[in-house]
Amino acid sequence: MRVLQRRTSAVLVVSQILGGLGVPIGIALAPVLAVEVSGTEAVSGLAPTASVVGTALLSIPLASLMTSRGRRPGLVLAYLIGALGAALVVVAAVIGNFPLLLVGMAGFGAASSANLQARFAAADLAEPDRRARAISTVVWATTIGAVLGPNIAAPAGRSFAGTSIPETAGPFLWAAGIFLVTGLVVAVLLRPDPLLTARALAPEGSQSAQSRSLRAGIAAVAASSRARLALVTVAVTHTVMVSIMVMTPVDLGHHGAGLELVGLVISGHIAGMYAFSPVMGWLSDRVGRLAVIGLAAGLLCLAALLAGTAGPSHAQTAAGLFVLGLGWSAGLVSGSALLTDSVPQPARAAVQGLSDLTMNSAAGIGGAAAGLIVSQASYGWLNAIGACLLLPMAVLALLTARSRTAAAPGTAGPVGPVGAGEPVEPAEPTAKG
Repeated sequence: MRVLQRRTSAVLVVSQILGGLGVPIGIALAPVLAVEVSGTEAVSGLAPTASVVGTALLSIPLASLMTSRGRRPGLVLAYLIGALGAALVVVAAVIGNFPLLLVGMAGFGAASSANLQARFAAADLAEPDRRARAISTVVWATTIGAVLGPNIAAPAGRSFAGTSIPETAGPFLWAAGIFLVTGLVVAVLLRPDPLLTARALAPEGSQSAQSRSLRAGIAAVAASSRARLALVTVAVTHTVMVSIMVMTPVDLGHHGAGLELVGLVISGHIAGMYAFSPVMGWLSDRVGRLAVIGLAAGLLCLAALLAGTAGPSHAQTAAGLFVLGLGWSAGLVSGSALLTDSVPQPARAAVQGLSDLTMNSAAGIGGAAAGLIVSQASYGWLNAIGACLLLPMAVLALLTARSRTAAAPGTAGPVGPVGAGEPVEPAEPTAKG
């Protein structure tokens, strides 16, 4: 099992490096491209928001496919849709069609959905007390491609000089090719399928179709206070991160930043998102999921303060975006591990799809509102509102921690690193029966 887990992690790491090259291109260039095609900044937030909405809308169908067929078919299909979406973005930019641009960005979001779902694939075969580290390893792998992605945007755009493809659209064509290669890697190498293997090793009689349905997933979340906290954590942290991040390139442009500087700032942000995820995973396993959720809230508040008060200081904006990435990493890793801990194995794929639907739907609303807030108020106000969104998450985490601490003296079973007073679930059997 350990050999199989290492092999699965290695394949997922390679796919994340490749996928990480393509997805950040859309993050860095979508708002700028939206302004060029539409001619107004008021809708600049709609292009990255369309990507987030696409990620959300595809979360449940992809989770359903993974539930019935395994992780591999779902990930491959997501990367293929992402490649098609990137190609549509290029076509939209060439003909100047803004609605088609939004459709293309929605399809582009499928690749982001694949990158997000890969973290759960890493947890399928992981032991409970190493689950957060397994998730964080795959999240960390995105660092390599994600940091390089925005910085190759400018040369990738120049590679189409002299053609009808605009400089800001050319990198999307590169992204389409990257997603096709990533899908091929997953299709060929992710064998045996980790989800199907974990299911085969589960106790007999626990894998009925009813226990794997979306309804069963919703019921599992409703029955667990920790699962509800996990769902709120990933939704809020992702919403705050996306809302601030998508409007940062526009704010930098207002203060004289060029495409190269925008790419550098976004690269630093993405480094914060992914490079330190192993630290967040180690902390989640050792000191508890709830403690790291609290850390996420503090980091995101600090990021909003730095970015929101930066003004023309590009260095302070870059620092704020880096801390914003750290806060997102802490929230995503700890929240994802807590969610997987808190529901039965048969329902996990459905619950994980529900989680991605929730987080990306919330972030889609936040991203759409971000453009309007900046155009009507300011980038500083956007950061202030983002900080306020963290309050319910922090309160819920505190209440959960107190209830678990109070229950700890009378809790049967071992108490481990999942969180204060949180019982560790037994390891899944390593053979049938």
